[in-house]
Amino acid sequence: MPFIDSKITMKLTDEKKEIIKSKLGKAVEILHKSERYLMVGIEDNYDLWFAGEKLQKGAYVSVSLLGNASKEDYEKMTSAVCDIYEKELDIEPSKVYVTYHPISDWGWNGSNF
Repeated sequence: MPFIDSKITMKLTDEKKEIIKSKLGKAVEILHKSERYLMVGIEDNYDLWFAGEKLQKGAYVSVSLLGNASKEDYEKMTSAVCDIYEKELDIEPSKVYVTYHPISDWGWNGSNF
């Protein structure tokens, strides 16, 4: 039950959002999760500041998942996320924050896991 929520400083086309969603769907396998239950949120044209300066190209990515993953898997996922945003949106990895939120209780479809 992962959810990947991205806040991105630039305006994206629907086609670019679809590409990012698909690539995140593959990357989530690093955390031993399936795209089958993955929910993705993409908020573009989002204002972000880093080190006191407004970013023209930057992203904040929040990854929530049922349970936990290893530190090594989180490291690999961060690398994959940064790679996706660099290749697809030309955002330098140094302008991408990725946070992880393991969750013990998750509801879906009228009940909890």
